Amino acid sequence: MASLDFLRARFDAGLAWVHFPTRLGGLGLPRQLQSVVDEELRGTPDNDPRRIGIGLGMAAPTILTFGTDEQKQRFLRPLWTGEEVWCQLFSEPGAGSDLAAAGTRAVRDGDDWRVTGQKVWTSSAHNARFAILLARHDPDLPKHAGLTYFILDMTDPGVEVRPLRQITGEAEFNEVFMTDARVPDANRLGAVGEGWQVAQTTLMNERVAIGSRPAAGGSMADVVAQTWRDHPAGHTTELHDRLLDLWARSEALRLAGERLRQQLAVGAPGPEGSAMKLEFARLAQRLSGLEVELLGVDGLRYDDWTMRRPEKVEFTGRDAGYRYLRAKGNSIEGGTSEVLRNIIAERVLGLPAEPRTDTKVAWKDLPR
Repeated sequence: MASLDFLRARFDAGLAWVHFPTRLGGLGLPRQLQSVVDEELRGTPDNDPRRIGIGLGMAAPTILTFGTDEQKQRFLRPLWTGEEVWCQLFSEPGAGSDLAAAGTRAVRDGDDWRVTGQKVWTSSAHNARFAILLARHDPDLPKHAGLTYFILDMTDPGVEVRPLRQITGEAEFNEVFMTDARVPDANRLGAVGEGWQVAQTTLMNERVAIGSRPAAGGSMADVVAQTWRDHPAGHTTELHDRLLDLWARSEALRLAGERLRQQLAVGAPGPEGSAMKLEFARLAQRLSGLEVELLGVDGLRYDDWTMRRPEKVEFTGRDAGYRYLRAKGNSIEGGTSEVLRNIIAERVLGLPAEPRTDTKVAWKDLPR
């Protein structure tokens, strides 16, 4: 309880995220000063950011940008202190990587909305109190125009969460089924029909959160480098060259992350975060693969296949087998690598966009 009291006091003092406005956990100061605050408060109770990463990295910036004053006051403080865990209800089994094709329906019912549909690959849904939700309010409009963005109470009786067991043996992800789940219109983020624009803010912040973690690539490179030192019998010139190459790429990713955080200090995240996330996924997979090779037969061992529903991902806290299997999901979560390459090509490099024939057609008339 003392830790929670400290976190609440830190938020109220404006030291949660200093670039946020006053009374919302910040002081209206430049973002780069957050590192100064974090250093001064090193060793004090923290909010376990890995457990509440979706709230911190995705829900909070979206609420700050599009939320009403009442929504900001209600949700930001318990989100930051970790009293309320958040999840993200975007992906659907029938939409694949095309988020704009989402078909979960939201029907207006007086001062409420009734939501029916299915979401998939939802991290932390089994622990979440609230969810950020993208749903279709008008199937007669083109797919991007008929979407609205909501905050869903995960304790509503119309919400059912089912575990999805992964290749790691754990059920870190979930399926979420909604059957006439009630959402007050007061929990709508942005205007009706503005869901796609609001979702872009969430996605840009998500990719930055995943791709620009401090030493995201470096920490994994440290693990693999230690494995190299611990297993000299398996050293070859080819493996040494691969290790040096991946180490250099990890350091480049770390430095690029620092530059991106500096850019964020003077503006909102843009498509550059997609490049960070793309490279993060590629490095994690290549490093974990190299580690398994360095371990030889021991790399085929697996510490625990028990079905669990963890609160957070312990990526470097597990064995090499877990890291190798879990890294496969890095190129899917937060936007598939294929989608991110399109974003980089069109929005960063300015290459011609792929031909699209489905953006002017009513969603209900699209083939499925």
